[in-house]
Amino acid sequence: MKSSFSRRALLEALGAAIATAACTRKSAAGVAEMQPDPPGDGSMPTRHLGRTGVEVSLMGLGGAHLGVPSERDAIRIVHEAMDHGLTFLDNSWDYHGGESERRMGRALRGGHRQKAFLMTKLDGRTAEAAGQQLDQSLRRLETDHVDLLQIHEVIRDSDPARVFAAGGAIEAFIRAREAGKTRFIGFTGHKSPAIHLAMLEMARRHGFRFDTVQMPLNVMDAQYGDESFERRVLPVLLREDIGVLGMKPIGSGILLQSHAVTAIECLRYAMSLPVSVTITGVDSIDVLHQDLQTVLGFEPMTDDERQAVLAHAAAAAHTGKYEKYKTSTTFDSTTHQPRWLESAQE
Repeated sequence: MKSSFSRRALLEALGAAIATAACTRKSAAGVAEMQPDPPGDGSMPTRHLGRTGVEVSLMGLGGAHLGVPSERDAIRIVHEAMDHGLTFLDNSWDYHGGESERRMGRALRGGHRQKAFLMTKLDGRTAEAAGQQLDQSLRRLETDHVDLLQIHEVIRDSDPARVFAAGGAIEAFIRAREAGKTRFIGFTGHKSPAIHLAMLEMARRHGFRFDTVQMPLNVMDAQYGDESFERRVLPVLLREDIGVLGMKPIGSGILLQSHAVTAIECLRYAMSLPVSVTITGVDSIDVLHQDLQTVLGFEPMTDDERQAVLAHAAAAAHTGKYEKYKTSTTFDSTTHQPRWLESAQE
């Protein structure tokens, strides 16, 4: 799948920003944070995935970043994360032209698939395109089913109606569940709480109920007025017992450019919310160790800690400057490649 829009280039640039920021940031209390040692023997917390009856690891491994390091390192990241109790694996049909799914498929050989809660996402807005993309994803992932299948990038006002229209993507998702190709169905988006709420309302009108919803939940989002997923969408999901998949806890490193928060503070804030899982991108073993050091034996932030971090980030948060996934098209892969909404062409 060729394109001028390169997730690799974007993630490599943001990865450099993370590495630089991690060496210099201070906590909200003004205490310098050191690079963590390799993780110890603390246990990986688990949480309920909405009403599904499934428990998943509090930390989820983002699939996009697995396309950045070498294949060998990507597989090592998956194995070491799972060795420490991580079960939730994120991916998407379009990440790195399918390479992220291929790498994950190879990593899940040798019995690892049976230990994982595997999720992938599809861009297709028609039943035909979504069905074809799913078959490609399953081949790449080397499995006959995923545990969770999600509609990717619900970021346009028109998306809810397109998904639920006659011949729309939801038909392929329901058929996939009936055929045993997925256990659960959800959707994702990073642009607007209003679009998420419209998607949930459209599902209600059609007598459909999503099992999961994925959205940005972080210290900046919490303070971005009406564009806050935490304020507007999270209460609805909790009330309806829909699994909450938090993503972009560090915003691919952009949140750290504010000089207001550290990576560890960002992770702790996101994981302290009432989420089922916090999905975070890992493109190196060092980043994995930092994340595992935070989550193993995790203790939620106290109210005082939470208020201190929010106060420290408040000035940087209110304009959305550091939430580029909301305020720009940088992260909108289907805007750069609109044919992915209609086709499974690689």
